[in-house]
Amino acid sequence: MSNNFTYTFFNCFDNPQLCILTFFCPCYTNGKTAEAVGHNCVLCGLAYIVGGCIAGGIVRRKVRETKDIEGNICLDLLAHAFCPLCALVQDNREVCGAPYEQAMARS
Repeated sequence: MSNNFTYTFFNCFDNPQLCILTFFCPCYTNGKTAEAVGHNCVLCGLAYIVGGCIAGGIVRRKVRETKDIEGNICLDLLAHAFCPLCALVQDNREVCGAPYEQAMARS
């Protein structure tokens, strides 16, 4: 494994729509990220409600495996324990690209 995350950990505010969505409904973001890496969206969303740190860490591990990113499960769990919103946004942007980043100007 030699890759790093495309989006840095504290760049969650670069995507305001995703940031706001994640703030109000983190289970949705975790579910959609899980779905993008092959897990069940609904189950992972519900698991985040019950055990956010653990459920988020498991999805983050799958994101790292899918994208061949360095790290370990301990760092994944710590990321979701200490700054869960930034971790959720980073995970989602890594696998889903930037679906909420659209140009506002009309051509």
